[in-house]
Amino acid sequence: MYIEQLYTGCLSEAAYYIESNGEAAIIDPLRETQPYLELAKKRNAKIKYVFETHFHADFVSGHIDLAKKTGAVIVYGPKAEAGYDILVANDNEEFFLGKIKIKVLHTPGHTMESSCYLLKNENGKDVAVFTGDTLFVGDVGRPDLAVKSNLTKEDLAGLLYDSLNSKIKTLADDVVVYPAHGAGSACGKNIGKETFSTIGHQKKTNYALNQNSKEEFVKALLDGLAEPPQYFFVDAMLNKNGYSSIEEVMDKNTLPLSIEEFEKEMKNGAVVLDAREADTFEKAYIPGAINIGLNGQYAPWVGALLDAHAPLLLIADEGKESEAVLRLARVGYENVHGYLKGGITAWIAAGKKTETVESITATEFVNKINSSDNILDVRKKGEVETTGIIENAQHICLSQFQKQVNSLDKNTHYYIHCAGGYRSMMAASIMKQKGFNKITNVRGGMGKIKETGIKLVQM
Repeated sequence: MYIEQLYTGCLSEAAYYIESNGEAAIIDPLRETQPYLELAKKRNAKIKYVFETHFHADFVSGHIDLAKKTGAVIVYGPKAEAGYDILVANDNEEFFLGKIKIKVLHTPGHTMESSCYLLKNENGKDVAVFTGDTLFVGDVGRPDLAVKSNLTKEDLAGLLYDSLNSKIKTLADDVVVYPAHGAGSACGKNIGKETFSTIGHQKKTNYALNQNSKEEFVKALLDGLAEPPQYFFVDAMLNKNGYSSIEEVMDKNTLPLSIEEFEKEMKNGAVVLDAREADTFEKAYIPGAINIGLNGQYAPWVGALLDAHAPLLLIADEGKESEAVLRLARVGYENVHGYLKGGITAWIAAGKKTETVESITATEFVNKINSSDNILDVRKKGEVETTGIIENAQHICLSQFQKQVNSLDKNTHYYIHCAGGYRSMMAASIMKQKGFNKITNVRGGMGKIKETGIKLVQM
């Protein structure tokens, strides 16, 4: 028996390769299929099943393409309905993979079809459980994505409580927990940094598994739950109804454009997405461009800040254009009209107008500010609650920034910071796009600000 976790940090997503006696299964694959095909070929195995824990909302799964290329059967848990061929498993149904078994545990709550997959070794012993978005390290899945007219988030949270208590907490303490996500994912609110755990450890440390009643569980789960990113519902529908192959999307979206072609697309309303690092972007960028760097959680932030259906134009460092397109396709952004050939260097060489963002160090920031200055903290609520906030600073979580930025005053000067500088430049570029010119970015964010010894207060 062989198990490999294939973790993608920029999406905080874990897919799994399981193999026994030349037969392999993939659980929750990413959209590009090549890594799984290459791994199976390397190990001289045939992919027999693609198991999906649920219809994912935060990324487009590669299950359809993988099944077409390998002949594997796509398996979902009970209640799943899709626009393509799938095997809808029964609760407790077992699938043979070489000399081992994979048992379906229907665990509704995150979504109605959500299921976990219990792995039994050659001797029939429970070894590991692949929990999807039902159970994470330190958290459980959010219950507000499958809300319907007859089903509230409170209803789903109650179902999740029942699932955890009847199907997950009853497993042996030494069973390994392999979740679909790690820290940084918006699929939970308190996901730990580890990418696997055990049932026993989670029963001791996971707040969601230590509530005394269903009512307390529902309250704890919903308390402080942020609104889901807008792209979640787009991706869920793609995973449910089907999509174009990744090869088609890459061919269509990875188009080099001349400056004239690029400008024409801009005039037609395309959004310029600049995927360079913040420190480079600030020195010169195309007016109106939004900065979301490839060096961080690029695709999820695009999903949180930009319309999934809007036409996009890319600016990227040379050689990074295909990566920028692929990572967008992973989250269902398939309307890229092309990238600027030669990037910002070509734009400048042609004498085209550029803009800059003023940035200062944390020390300069602390020495400059006074009680009348306006400070914008764009970190997550949990980060602010953990470390504190600068006195009189205004907190607007970046995920809500597009909705709240128009409430700010364009005649006021704002200092913007996040935790490390990645997100604050996104906020700065959004403000510049909307006509805010009196802004200063703080390099290094709260990480560097704390080193100055400035007093922080609780929000």
